[in-house]
Amino acid sequence: MNQTRTFLIFAWMMVAVLLWMEWGKERNPAPAAAETAQTAPQAPPSAGALPGMAPGEVDAGIPSATPAGSGHAAVAAATPAPVADDHRVTVTTDVLTLSLDGGNVFDAKLLQYPQTRAEGSPPVKLLDDDPAHYYVAKSGWTAQGGASVPMLVPEVPQQREITLASGEPAVQVSFVSPPGAAVRIRRTYTLTRGSYAIAVHDEVVNESGKPWQGYVYRQLARIPPQAKSGVGAMTNPESYSFAGAKWFSAADGYEGRRYKDFMEDGPLDITVTGGWIALLQHHFFTAWIPQKDQAARFGLTSAGSVDGIHAMGPSFSLAPGEKAVSDARLWVGPKLVSQLRAQDVPGLERAVDYSRFQVFAVLAQGLFWVLAKLHALFGNWGWAIIALVCMLKLVLFPLSAAQYKSTAKMRRFQPRIAQLKERYGDDKQKFQMAMMELYKKEKINPVGGCLPVLPQMIIFMALYWMLMESVELRQAPWTLWIQDLTARDPYFILPALNIAIMWATQKLTPMSGMDPMQQKMMQTMPIIFGVVLAFLPAGLVLYQVANGGLGLLQQWVITKKYAEPPPKPLVEKS
Repeated sequence: MNQTRTFLIFAWMMVAVLLWMEWGKERNPAPAAAETAQTAPQAPPSAGALPGMAPGEVDAGIPSATPAGSGHAAVAAATPAPVADDHRVTVTTDVLTLSLDGGNVFDAKLLQYPQTRAEGSPPVKLLDDDPAHYYVAKSGWTAQGGASVPMLVPEVPQQREITLASGEPAVQVSFVSPPGAAVRIRRTYTLTRGSYAIAVHDEVVNESGKPWQGYVYRQLARIPPQAKSGVGAMTNPESYSFAGAKWFSAADGYEGRRYKDFMEDGPLDITVTGGWIALLQHHFFTAWIPQKDQAARFGLTSAGSVDGIHAMGPSFSLAPGEKAVSDARLWVGPKLVSQLRAQDVPGLERAVDYSRFQVFAVLAQGLFWVLAKLHALFGNWGWAIIALVCMLKLVLFPLSAAQYKSTAKMRRFQPRIAQLKERYGDDKQKFQMAMMELYKKEKINPVGGCLPVLPQMIIFMALYWMLMESVELRQAPWTLWIQDLTARDPYFILPALNIAIMWATQKLTPMSGMDPMQQKMMQTMPIIFGVVLAFLPAGLVLYQVANGGLGLLQQWVITKKYAEPPPKPLVEKS
C-alpha cells in the first residue's frame, strides 16, 4: 500500500507542478525590445520555379526581411507612426468595423465582443495603428529589385464610409493603382455577414510595354503586449494563454514562437504551399491565409519594439499586357472553432491553441465538441460543464467502481495492517513483505485504486487548456457569483468547496501502511490544490468541484455497499 500511496501523491503533485509551470511560463514579462538587426530587402531571383506553381511564376526567393516599396511602413520600424489617412476607408459589418486602405488594415473592432462585462463597454480592438499599441495587417506588391509600386487609392474616392446593408450577404471595397501606373493593380476586400474572414483579391496587369517581375507579400506586425506580473498576472486569465506567432505547413505541421523568445531559436525561412501565418493572443488572433496553390516564404521579423511574421510570394513574371491573380484571406477575430473549420484550411483550427502536445489538443477538441452539444441543450456553459462531468463519470464508471471497491476492501483490512505495522515496528522490509503476503492471501490489488486516476489526470489537463482557450466561454456566466467562466472565482468559493470535498474524500480513504510523513503530505493535498485552483478559470474549478463531489458520493455509496465486518485480528503465535 505504501507504493500505491506514494504513486498517488506523486501523480497529483505532478498535476499541480505542471499547472504551476504553465502559469509560470506565461507570466514572465516580455523582454525588452529585441535587438535583432534587420537585413536589407532583396529582390527575388528570377529563375527556378517552385513546385506546384503555375507557368509564369518564379521562385519567391524572399529573405527574412521586410520588403521595400508599396509606400507602407516597414514591419521592423522601431517606433511605428500612424499612416496618413488620405486613402482610408471604414467598413462596417454586423461583426466587424475595419479601417483600411489599399495595403493595410489599421484598425479592427470586434463588435460582438465587449472588453468587459460592464454596460456600455467598448468592443475589443484587435488591430490598432496607435504607436503605443501598434498592431496592423499589411499586404502589398514589390517589383523585382525592390522597385516601389505606387500606393493604391480607393476606386470610388468619395466613398469613405461603407456599411453592410440590411439583408445583404456581403460588402466589397476596391482599391486601384493611380492613373498612369505602368503596372495596374486592383485589390478588392470582401467582408461577409457574420464572418471574421476577409477575402482579399488582387489582380495585376502589366501595362508597361516591357516584361515585369514582382511578388506579393503579406504581414502581421505588432508591439507585443506587456505581460502583467505579481498578483495581476495570477488573477488575469490572459497570463495563461499563448502569445506569439504561429504558422502551419503540410510538411512540418503546427509550429510557433512566443514573443518572449521570438528570435532565440533562429530565423524562420521556409517555403510553404497551402499553409498560413498568424499572431495569437488570448481568445483572439489574426492570420493571413495565402491562396492554397501558391507558394510563399514564411519568415519572422523582430527589430526595435515590433515583432512580426510574414508570407512573401509568389513571384510573377508578366509579359506586356499579361495578367496575374492572387487571392488570400485575412482572419481578424475570435477563435471560434465552428467558423475556423468552415474555412476548410488545413490546421487552421489549431489556432485555438489547446496545447502544444498533440494528445491533449486532440482530446480537448473532442471535449469541446461534446461541451458545445451540451450547451446547445442547456443554454448555459456552466450547466454544460456539470453535464459533461456526469457523462465522463458514466464513461469512467467501471474504473471508478473498481477503485472504490478496492478502497472499501482496504478500509476493511485497516486494523490488520495497523497490527502488522505495530508488530514489525521499524523493520520496514518485513512489514512490506507481510503486507504483500496479506494482499496476496486476501486477493487485494494494491494498484486497483490508482488506474482510474490516470484518465482523470489526462482529462483534467485537456480541460485546463480547453477552458482557457474557448472564446465561446468568454464572459459567459454560470449562476449567482460566477459571471465569467474563463476568469477566476472572485470570492474563491469554488476552490474552498474543492478543499472540503478533497478533505471528505480523504476521510473515506484508508491511510494504513503509510508512515507519518506520507500521511502529512496527503493531508496537505487539499490545501495545495485549493491554492492552485484559486487562480485558475472558474469553469475549470467548477468541473473539479462537480467531479470531486460526484466522486465523493460514488465512493460513499460503494463503500457502504461493500462494507463488511472487519476481519479477525491476527493471533500471536505462542
